[in-house]
Amino acid sequence: MSKDLITEHTNALSVFENIKRTKLVFGEGAALHTGQLAKDLGLSHVLLVTDVGLVNAGHAEFVRESLVKAGIEVTIFDQVIENPTSDCVEKAKQLAFDAKVDSFIGLGGGSSMDTAKGANFLLTNGGRIHDYCGVNKATKDMLPLIVIPTTAGTGSECQSFALISDSETHQKMACGDTKAIAKTAILDPCLTLSLPENVTMCTGIDAIAHAVETAVTNKRNDLSNLFSTEAFKLLLPNFSKVISDPNNLNARGSMLLGAAMAGCAIEASMLGAAHSLANPLTAHFNVIHGQAVGMMLPYVIRFNSKLAECRAIYGQLSSAVQIDTASGLGNEGENLAAYLLNLLKKVGMPVQLRDIIGGKQMIPLLAKEAASQWTAGFNPLLAGEIEMENIYLEAY
Repeated sequence: MSKDLITEHTNALSVFENIKRTKLVFGEGAALHTGQLAKDLGLSHVLLVTDVGLVNAGHAEFVRESLVKAGIEVTIFDQVIENPTSDCVEKAKQLAFDAKVDSFIGLGGGSSMDTAKGANFLLTNGGRIHDYCGVNKATKDMLPLIVIPTTAGTGSECQSFALISDSETHQKMACGDTKAIAKTAILDPCLTLSLPENVTMCTGIDAIAHAVETAVTNKRNDLSNLFSTEAFKLLLPNFSKVISDPNNLNARGSMLLGAAMAGCAIEASMLGAAHSLANPLTAHFNVIHGQAVGMMLPYVIRFNSKLAECRAIYGQLSSAVQIDTASGLGNEGENLAAYLLNLLKKVGMPVQLRDIIGGKQMIPLLAKEAASQWTAGFNPLLAGEIEMENIYLEAY
């Protein structure tokens, strides 16, 4: 990837002009400017929220040095865990309180960014993270937030939501507030080069699922459709490239931009049944989120294809990336589902539920929990407990 933007990236960045809440800084070496960008916001003492892996990889120190050179004090919280919990958020908040910070930086994947948002809720508005489950429940302004994604997956950098699990029940809580949105998002594909192959795969599939699900939700609109389609056009062709050629910075950049676009689509449209079905698998069987949602996505596409409007949208997505939808499998949804199943098989990701849960005895409980997930209500086709169980059984 050269310092000059390729056409694909220039076109993508122009789409982001449709939103103004978050300043997007993209390019090779963009993270070098973290200090100046923080200084431009008037920050003086940040809590850098990250994980041990990124500390060991040198990324946290890289960002810290940029901040210190700009005259900004840095306190580091490096205890972020995958699928952050209410306890993790509380620990980050306490450190922020003790250090008297005036801002947050989330460095890492969705877990780091969501932990930073969650700690911001608690530091500025008090209470427990449970108090903010839902939308716009914070009554006070929140501290400035900068986010630096090191994975191309969640799109949390462009969302006002933090997804936090209850430490005891493991129930996921979606805490959303327009005050929580990042002031600046720094997208530097160089930071994704150190990702293990499995993380690249899981986060990439998650981003693809975001593009597909947001395209058909019952909240979809012209803006979300724009982001869903553009995200899919960036993500699907480049997913295979970053697996076969991990050092391809152009492809890495396209995945980062695609994930951010899909995050914008989530903000406008929400998600659907694939995420509802995935969350109980993560809670009970510790399945990596990207694996779980990737496995369930083709079966949800088939389920939603009972609706003509969904079949048409799946056909439009397929046409946008030149997937053949006239292969005789039945309809556009069936063809897209088959394509994604084949893609999962090619990269060695699970495509059958039996490979994860063993017997069928847990399926009724999983279905009950899936139906209660907040994303289920946005699926275009009613997905209650019975429907969720049937989808699990088909995937089995």
